[in-house]
Amino acid sequence: MSELVLREDRGHVARLVLNSPANFNALSFQMIDALSAAFREIESDDNVRVVILAAHGKAFCAGHDLRQMQAARADEDAGRGAYERLFGRCAGMMQMIPVLPQPVIAEVQGIATAAGCQMVASCDLAVAAEGVKFGVNGVNIGLFCSTPMVALTRAVPPKAAFEMLATGEFITAGRARELGLVNRVVPAEELPQAAMELAQTIAAKLPAAVRMGKRAFHDQLRLGLADAYDSTGGVMCENMMLPDTDEGISAFLEKRPPNWT
Repeated sequence: MSELVLREDRGHVARLVLNSPANFNALSFQMIDALSAAFREIESDDNVRVVILAAHGKAFCAGHDLRQMQAARADEDAGRGAYERLFGRCAGMMQMIPVLPQPVIAEVQGIATAAGCQMVASCDLAVAAEGVKFGVNGVNIGLFCSTPMVALTRAVPPKAAFEMLATGEFITAGRARELGLVNRVVPAEELPQAAMELAQTIAAKLPAAVRMGKRAFHDQLRLGLADAYDSTGGVMCENMMLPDTDEGISAFLEKRPPNWT
């Protein structure tokens, strides 16, 4: 694992920690590549049932590395190519999060801005510390957050998303919870424990069912109502045919803990 992204495993939970606090864990080319490599490693790890995405330092993630981006402007043609590679690789990394078989929980402290807010929106769940600020603030420097907008508009109501994008104003953790960007807000000193408790609750469920469920959840979001029911009905049938699901139902009816394999 790269020094930019540290991995800490606890039981069936893998905690990935962004480790570039000096630049507020900015999504440089190197950080994006490190995250992509970490996701690929975890994707094939059957021992991992839940992933926590956390960060060291004062910020969860301050978005793209603006110094690196500005340096690419030295040559206009080369600069555009560099930007295309940056945004393409970042979009690819963000899209890895919903297709990972394991649920991903963002553990957010400090600030999450621009592509950092995008990363929170891309996660399946999010726990934030009190006092955290969220924003897609690129418009304040003349750069509309168009790629962060993709994940944000799929996580919060459109008008709220556009207000954030067009004004560049921060929202509080409490407002983020009201909008659905985060699930829980806790005191800062309780943040790691709260994220881990949520992860362990999910990790205790039948892994095959959770993996099927995550895939079905994201698949049905892209479908119309009738097609969504057709798709999820098939998943329910597949899930019901699992021996461990039969055991889970029997255990519930017999009022005992399930004995899953």
